[in-house]
Amino acid sequence: MTGEMEGPAPESRQRPAGRRNSQGIRIDPEVEAEREPRQAVISALVEHEPGVLAEVSGLFSRRQFNIESLTVGPTEDESRARMTIVVEEPDPGIEQVKKQLRKLVPAISVRELPADAMRRELALIKVDADRPDRVAAVADMYDATAVDACPETATYEITGSRRKIEAAIEAFSRFGVRELSRTGTTALARGSEFTAAERPIETQVHSPRITSPQPTADDD
Repeated sequence: MTGEMEGPAPESRQRPAGRRNSQGIRIDPEVEAEREPRQAVISALVEHEPGVLAEVSGLFSRRQFNIESLTVGPTEDESRARMTIVVEEPDPGIEQVKKQLRKLVPAISVRELPADAMRRELALIKVDADRPDRVAAVADMYDATAVDACPETATYEITGSRRKIEAAIEAFSRFGVRELSRTGTTALARGSEFTAAERPIETQVHSPRITSPQPTADDD
């Protein structure tokens, strides 16, 4: 007996891909690989109560998520509010955003909206009115509504997709944009599909204001 263990020679053995970190733990190349960020629109239905927005903002700050915009407002139910959050992250980061939002106590439902969801933004643009006829022509092109005017300036309201808003701002910039205010994106799912819930809100079992329905024979 030579005392050697059976098996392939060292030079012919398979070596796992990847490298090791400072603790000697091998790093999975799939995990280490950099992934391109993408834009996602997340709709969150939350309890309409004080401090919810601060709680969500604090979550994003601690986790250092790249938030493009965040809008919040009441819904058809006075006890609930809808948050629409636009994030720019790689897929693992987007999944973390949804996972962390679902852990919040006030959260009722969290969902990433599909690409065909209705997305709208509102902008107020105050421009110089030295050439009112040309300014009005640009406003007509983008279906903008005049909400204020004086000899020096004109202010227009524009509603539409982010691309439309940005195109309108660029077009107005040739006259001189004095001030600009944008709401950020708000969104709803199309048709009868629920925006932030896979089923009607009345059947959500984790809301403290709603009692769960009793199971029937069809539920078995």
